[in-house]
Amino acid sequence: MKKIMLLLLVAIAILTCKKNKATSDCGYKICTEEFVSVRMKFLDNKGAGTEVKDFSVINQRTGKRITANSSISTSTTKGVFIVVDDQNKLDLSEQGDDLKITGTSVDTRQTKSVVVKVTGGKCACHIVKISGPDQVAFN
Repeated sequence: MKKIMLLLLVAIAILTCKKNKATSDCGYKICTEEFVSVRMKFLDNKGAGTEVKDFSVINQRTGKRITANSSISTSTTKGVFIVVDDQNKLDLSEQGDDLKITGTSVDTRQTKSVVVKVTGGKCACHIVKISGPDQVAFN
């Protein structure tokens, strides 16, 4: 019985060490509890928010479509879309990825695309928008 208890304690210690080693790859970080998102606003030719169809966000590095999980449950203002949020940080590199955002105006049927650069990664506390516009204007 003592041998079984000893083996059990050793097994727990080994598993704990492996777990700590895996999480220590990023070093010690203190992250805030805020939830960060990047939004894009689509405007009509008068500067008002406009309805958009076929909205998409493509990571240019991976070619994969990104869907912000918070956009599903958020009531949005007309023309405002959540591009990416903290739940997508593992889809992004620490160096930053170019995200191609595309939408088509319901009124004019004009399609426009812009690129924003956003960082993330395994060790990031939050995503960070590095560059790119905050809005897209249709003619």
